[in-house]
Amino acid sequence: MYIYDQYDQTLVDERVAQYRDQTARYLDGQISDEEFLPLRLQNGLYIQRLAPMLRIAVPYGLLSSRQLRALAEISRKFDKGYVHFTTRQNIQLNWPQLEEVPDILAELAKVQMHAIQTSGNCIRNTTTDQFAGVAADEIEDPRPWCEIIRQWSTIHPEFAFLPRKFKIAVCGSEQDRAAFLLHDIGIQLVKNSAGETGFHIYAGGGLGRTPVIASSIREFLPRQYLLSYLDAILRVYNRYGNRDNKYKARIKILVKAWTAEVFAERVEAEWQQIIAGQGDAATQLTEREIERVKGCFTLPDYQQLDAAAVNAELQTQAADNLPFSRWLSRNVRDQKQPGYAAVTLSLKPAGVAPGDVTDRQLESIANLADQFSNGEVRSTHNQNVVITDILKSQLFDFWQQAKAAGLATPTIGTINDMICCPGGDYCSLANAKSIPVAEAIQRKFDDLDYVYDLGDLELNISGCMNACGHHHIGHIGILGVDKKGEEWYQIQLGGSASKQAALAKVLGPSLSRDEVVEGIEKIVDVFVDNRLEGEPFLATYQRIGMDKFKERVYAQDA
Repeated sequence: MYIYDQYDQTLVDERVAQYRDQTARYLDGQISDEEFLPLRLQNGLYIQRLAPMLRIAVPYGLLSSRQLRALAEISRKFDKGYVHFTTRQNIQLNWPQLEEVPDILAELAKVQMHAIQTSGNCIRNTTTDQFAGVAADEIEDPRPWCEIIRQWSTIHPEFAFLPRKFKIAVCGSEQDRAAFLLHDIGIQLVKNSAGETGFHIYAGGGLGRTPVIASSIREFLPRQYLLSYLDAILRVYNRYGNRDNKYKARIKILVKAWTAEVFAERVEAEWQQIIAGQGDAATQLTEREIERVKGCFTLPDYQQLDAAAVNAELQTQAADNLPFSRWLSRNVRDQKQPGYAAVTLSLKPAGVAPGDVTDRQLESIANLADQFSNGEVRSTHNQNVVITDILKSQLFDFWQQAKAAGLATPTIGTINDMICCPGGDYCSLANAKSIPVAEAIQRKFDDLDYVYDLGDLELNISGCMNACGHHHIGHIGILGVDKKGEEWYQIQLGGSASKQAALAKVLGPSLSRDEVVEGIEKIVDVFVDNRLEGEPFLATYQRIGMDKFKERVYAQDA
């Protein structure tokens, strides 16, 4: 895990002092609301429906147990005793007092955390795969490259006031678990014919009002040129992005208007200009620097284990305990290191807002990470938490402790493991509530045998077109809309965040709050009636099309 050096710590400490002074002057009336707006946004502070919201940066989703315990204490002292995990692997406090935010930032700085660039028109938190370093399909650990991007992008003077917010994701594996094709820049680690590692660069992806799948703009970028090439992309966007209309300001609009080919040509020309102006050597990451950062992400000293014997013992335990067997099948993933497993702790029990975790649960997660792993955890863009490097021989003990803490709901990847934004309960932008709909769906599908029979099924809920709940890329997506002051819900089908990324299509007219759960039940019934043996929901939808789902949902009762 990357540990701050003196430059990192000084930067964060100075930002805390700066914002403390800005807040004091605002509260004293020396700074207007309009002047304070960009200052608070640069430090992650929003004004929501009922209270301020503070978004805390979690670079590429990696947290230490020490940081988790600090977050638990902060939530107790300054909030209501819980935090919310977001789809960008960050953490939010939903009830801080504006005047106490500088104190919160000071407490975060003590454990090498901050809220810098978690809001505003700047480069946001770079995200990646929650199984980085342990995934069997990994080309290379993407976390060092995320850290290099973090250091380059933090308070970058040239890109502090972009036309719009800017998001980057890095994928280091064959399977996409970072949704990199739905980002302003998507970076995929690849190898060329000579076996050298480099990057396939995509640009112009994103959700929101105008969802777009990113376009390929360079198939192979040598790794030493990563930052200079990112500079070129950002410079082109910064110069030509629409600043007059925020709904047309994202890079996806620029790429679409120009075409990917023209955008790539502009970026290439800008990149060559950077190299010519600075000199080729000056634009390259040195091997020394690459290796320095990679040295922060060393793997543990794994034991040499008899994987077959370990697996046999685990299966014996599972055969004698159905709840444990269910949890193993859904929440546990084999690592590429024999005899070890990665566990996803579910933050989606019925009756709790998806992604919410109490202060006590944060401490429980920290304890689990210390006792069974290396004191590190990863947040996911599905609003869960992962702990890696757990001996398979210790999984039963791990499960018992996780279950006691309410963190072992065995539904990962099912219809009940939904992505859900805070919606109208908190967000001032939302048209409708998301959390009550999520809870109602979870309670409708409360038969685990039936849920498992449905297989992998991604259901995402957003309270408005900003798509914080990623409804566009759910197999089933739900979008809250406003109709004359009443809450309605538009259903979409067929989305995917995989490497075969797809945007969902609208099923038909919106459903009322009372109709939406029944509508989801009918969609699931059509899937069950029409699937082939072993066929997942998305494959069935792609095979039979939209019409059968539409007919069932909107059929008039006789």
